[in-house]
Amino acid sequence: MLFKIASVAALVSSVAAHMAMNEPCPRFSPNCATQPQLPAGQSYNHNIKDPIAYDGPVFMSDVPWPQPVASWTAGQPVTVGFQADGAAHGGGHCQFAISYDNGKTAAIVHKVMEHCFFNDPLDSNTAEVLEYTFMLPANVPASSNAQFIWIWTNAVGYRELYTGIADITITNSGGSNSYTGKSAIYPNHAGYDTIPAFNGDYTTGLSLYDNAPNVTITSSGYIAEQLSNQKPISSRISEPSSSNSSETSSASPKAPSSTSTDSETPSSTAPSVNPTSDQSTDGECEPGTLKLLYDHEN
Repeated sequence: MLFKIASVAALVSSVAAHMAMNEPCPRFSPNCATQPQLPAGQSYNHNIKDPIAYDGPVFMSDVPWPQPVASWTAGQPVTVGFQADGAAHGGGHCQFAISYDNGKTAAIVHKVMEHCFFNDPLDSNTAEVLEYTFMLPANVPASSNAQFIWIWTNAVGYRELYTGIADITITNSGGSNSYTGKSAIYPNHAGYDTIPAFNGDYTTGLSLYDNAPNVTITSSGYIAEQLSNQKPISSRISEPSSSNSSETSSASPKAPSSTSTDSETPSSTAPSVNPTSDQSTDGECEPGTLKLLYDHEN
């Protein structure tokens, strides 16, 4: 009986302890080396490793830290780190994105597809890679109120979604006004396709990322996104309470080399889109038209 109880306890522990970002420090995580003082009325999120509820908000908090947790520079390497004691569920697909509107719309700046947290395909819960360093695109606009977003779809186990959002500042001496990249997507969440368990096929679900629409973001919050058959993420994130991506096909703790990174030519023109769907989200616009999702001042 004691053995059975111990086995059940171990199983529960392994299920509950998933991967979580800790650099830059996500909102209200108690597990970072340093973090700002909590805003009034907020508490530390001790469930930071839990998956996102299927039909709930895609982030655990829409309230920002009272001050940025990291200062990044466009065109320079940045590092994203993860806790060492989480279950890696055989890896999967990781997206890294930038937002200027509290996560309502986010553009991809880096991806680690197939076996995130591992150097090679491996059906294991013990992560091999806990840190990724990559170049922040040179034309990401400057802002004192930006957000960095991590999104993970696991390869093995229940079909779940994991995210983290951190408040950062970005400097850019080049004066870029906009950045165009693939829109972040949220598989295994309401309004998005479910990616099945990989079962050894690590290309599972890759077409969803390849076919994501382009999105143009600016530090003032003007976003134009091509309509697709996915819900705009702005419809699933509440208001706050108070084409240039790099892709790594295999996990690497260092900055991606030219052989493992696909970079697009920076866009210096007005927002543009490439139609990827014959259906609009609301039936009111033709495919390929632009839809203003959000507009605010920093």
